[in-house]
Amino acid sequence: MPEQPDSGYIISVTGLETYRALTDAFTGSYKPALAAELLAARHATIMVCINAATLAALAPLHQRYGLRLWRDQMYHYMTGTMAAFRALLVRWPHAADPELGAALAQALGVPFRLALEVPWPGAAPEGWGQGPVLMGVVNVTPDSFSDGGQFSTPSTAVRHALQLVAAGASILDIGGESTRPGAAAVPIAEELNRVLPVIRAVARETQTPISIDTYKPEVAEAALETGATIVNDITGLTNPKMTALVAKTGVPAIIMHMQGTPQTMQDAPVYEDVMADVLTWLDKAGQQAIAAGVRPEQIIIDPGVGFGKTVEHNLEILARSGDFLRLGYPVLIGASRKSVVGKVLNLPVTDRREGTAATVAMSVLQGADIIRVHDVEQMRRVSIMTQAMLRRG
Repeated sequence: MPEQPDSGYIISVTGLETYRALTDAFTGSYKPALAAELLAARHATIMVCINAATLAALAPLHQRYGLRLWRDQMYHYMTGTMAAFRALLVRWPHAADPELGAALAQALGVPFRLALEVPWPGAAPEGWGQGPVLMGVVNVTPDSFSDGGQFSTPSTAVRHALQLVAAGASILDIGGESTRPGAAAVPIAEELNRVLPVIRAVARETQTPISIDTYKPEVAEAALETGATIVNDITGLTNPKMTALVAKTGVPAIIMHMQGTPQTMQDAPVYEDVMADVLTWLDKAGQQAIAAGVRPEQIIIDPGVGFGKTVEHNLEILARSGDFLRLGYPVLIGASRKSVVGKVLNLPVTDRREGTAATVAMSVLQGADIIRVHDVEQMRRVSIMTQAMLRRG
């Protein structure tokens, strides 16, 4: 029998019994509690019977999360997995009726929160809020895994950054230290010498938000003073000085998951359940940052594809990255040219564009907010085409 929520918006709910039974079954077999709930949420389909006004209100919201609206001769319905409903309900748009969202969350027994509004210091990235935006990679390094040495001088890096903007990058991610597996750390002074001239010059030429890709508070602070407006920290704000800087400046910060360090992260990484473990870590990292003074709306999360994960770990994260939406933060996915692509296809880093395109399409389907790529022009086309198909699904 369908459950009958006490709501003027929601007529009935079907499928919660299946969701609960799956959760119990997965928990009773071998899965940790969170892992079991994640799997159940992905496999249990929920059907909500709604009134006509509710159907109209939900029409602009559902497609990005994989939900479907339909009707028969008598009723209106929204169907999808519990994971999709849960993601929508912790990222509820401010323009939508909050009472409707709260009623739907109550009917499903899941949390409800309005979407976090990222405090972009200047203009928001072009296209923000309309679908995933692309972050273009600018490596001002001699030894990055994919393009080390190509843009290691200020002039070549600035030229490349502006080309990425012209190709459709909504954010630029500028870094001066390679974080490929086994890469050696770079002294602070050297990293500053690499990135500051580039940031300064790029900021003069474009309003596109600039992210500083660093885990060093000293580099991040100088970059923010020079023109960067986002901190991309591969160590996930685990350094109290970095957390304090982000809290003080109020800029958006990307909290990435990494097991180990770039020097050790690929030394046989092990997880009890990679999705549950990474999600739990990101949740805890976000809460610790908030406790230290960072506002929730400043936080963007990145599960860290390629950072302390095997090929199988990375494939699972990419296939299920929509699960990270349940934390309520914007989600960034970066798999461009990475070893997971090379190992699956047995290709060198110079020949991984098609494999990267597959990861971009999957990230769009999974609801990513930001997709970090090297080949912006081609991946923008992939994103646009995937979104067009998704809208017709």
